[in-house]
Amino acid sequence: MLPAPDAGLNTMFIGVSTKMYMGYAQSLAWLEHLVAEVDARPALAAGRVFPFVIPSFPVLPEAAQLVSGTPLVLGAQNCSWADGPWTGEVSPGMLAELGVGLVEIGHAERRRYFAEDEAMIALKVGAAVDAGLTPLLCVGELEVSEAATAADTVFRQIKAAVSGDWSVASHLVVAYEPVWAIGAPEPASATYVSRVTAALRDSLGQHGLGGLPIIYGGSAKPGLLPQLDGVSGLFLGRFAHDPTNFGRVLDEALALAGRR
Repeated sequence: MLPAPDAGLNTMFIGVSTKMYMGYAQSLAWLEHLVAEVDARPALAAGRVFPFVIPSFPVLPEAAQLVSGTPLVLGAQNCSWADGPWTGEVSPGMLAELGVGLVEIGHAERRRYFAEDEAMIALKVGAAVDAGLTPLLCVGELEVSEAATAADTVFRQIKAAVSGDWSVASHLVVAYEPVWAIGAPEPASATYVSRVTAALRDSLGQHGLGGLPIIYGGSAKPGLLPQLDGVSGLFLGRFAHDPTNFGRVLDEALALAGRR
């Protein structure tokens, strides 16, 4: 289970999505190695660092069995906005039945290539919350800008995703992913990410949500987390296709959580 929304800045979230880079058998073999990395770190049982993994839809049933009994929280890469006659979609209710704990919503690729607008994202966030899932809301500016400008863009995305209902926002984990950094050779600079996060927390604090979990994604990799200030963890991509890198980031998170 994910921690309560008021767990505060002491809780760290470390996760990885495979997108569509792996086939079925490869995904399961990789996941077995990921579970081994988690099991090798008994300190995760204290609940100060929450690891999560988001494989492709077809992998979810067997993945749920593989992560059962471990600290790993299972996530899904997307969901529908409702049950019903939506051919090809997957409902939040079915995801919950499969043992999914969180669902990625509003990723930049879905916004750009699948025409997901703010209205659709808001419907999905509401449906996920109603099903008992934690929305992992992906937000981020398109181009490099001043930190205050980027934070304002992200804040408006969050507000739109919850239709201005800040009680819904309290259920989110925010994945701050500058669009220009996704797939780039290097992540956004630690200074930039820290400044955007600080400005965003100021805005969220006006609604009692200054401690909302905000994790960074966008070419994130080992060595970045200790440089960040006010960030609640990392959302990893291709760098965690090597499970040992996931383990390295878990070690960084555990060390930080122990000092906070």
